[in-house]
Amino acid sequence: MRLSQTSATTTPDDRVALRQPRISDGALMHRLAVDTGVLDANTVYAYVLWCHDFAATSVVAEVDGEFAGFVTGYQRPADPSVLMVWQVAVDGRQRGRGIAAAMLNHLIDGFADSGVRAMHTTISPDNEASQRLFSSVAQRRGLTFTRRPLFAATDLGDGHEAEDLYVLAP
Repeated sequence: MRLSQTSATTTPDDRVALRQPRISDGALMHRLAVDTGVLDANTVYAYVLWCHDFAATSVVAEVDGEFAGFVTGYQRPADPSVLMVWQVAVDGRQRGRGIAAAMLNHLIDGFADSGVRAMHTTISPDNEASQRLFSSVAQRRGLTFTRRPLFAATDLGDGHEAEDLYVLAP
């Protein structure tokens, strides 16, 4: 059974365009990760590498041609039937417009015929907004949405919270 039970790649409005990230998006992704105040921001170089090596499993949103958000993801090397979503970010001025859900749906639809059967992500227990986002995507697509502990806070260091694994699957 495939991950995509129903198709949902639509953007909130015609002003939103979704595409694969380009190397030139790396610095913009870094800036947005920092600006969210909640994401673990990596170096610009890490985002540039991500755009180079994992563009096919990631997506960027633009509103009226301006960078508005991104989702970074990858297929798990040990299990390519899993698309792991690492970070989701939307510019504060664009939040509440369904852009994050549209990017996730875009990724799911893009892998519908490639053998990907599940989407995984990790979310800290206090990040209710991300929990609601992934839950709503799962619900609208008729997918199950489950959670289990994955990384303890002691695994992540520097005062980082624990991260639970969330799974969207048929």
